Amino acid sequence: MGAALIFASNAAHARQTGTPNEAIMGVWANPSGSVRVRIEECGTKLCGVVVYANEKAKADAAKAGTDVLIGINLFREFDRSGRNEWRGKVLVPDLDRTVGGELKPISADTLQVHGCMFGHVGCKNQKWTRVSN
Repeated sequence: MGAALIFASNAAHARQTGTPNEAIMGVWANPSGSVRVRIEECGTKLCGVVVYANEKAKADAAKAGTDVLIGINLFREFDRSGRNEWRGKVLVPDLDRTVGGELKPISADTLQVHGCMFGHVGCKNQKWTRVSN
């Protein structure tokens, strides 16, 4: 058990001492597990590319006009906007809309995703979970 704690502590320390973007880079699953996104550098900004979607997510996106879900940028043009938050745009494929969004790590393995349809109206918060690549 002690070795596991040391390993976990070292992994957390590595995330904290890396570049600020490393805190949110990696693969994340939405709350239902129906979609996974890989957050990576896209030029000078961050984006989140869909790497997995279950059949229902694909069908819902297709009904709204997004024929191919895997490979699209769900998170777009994210810039670091504060000590521990990033702002950009979030594609909502089942509504065929792009909304303003915010990404904020709550812990090493939990990412809060926030988006609003109109200013601060029609907002939604989700907690995404880090998954292994």
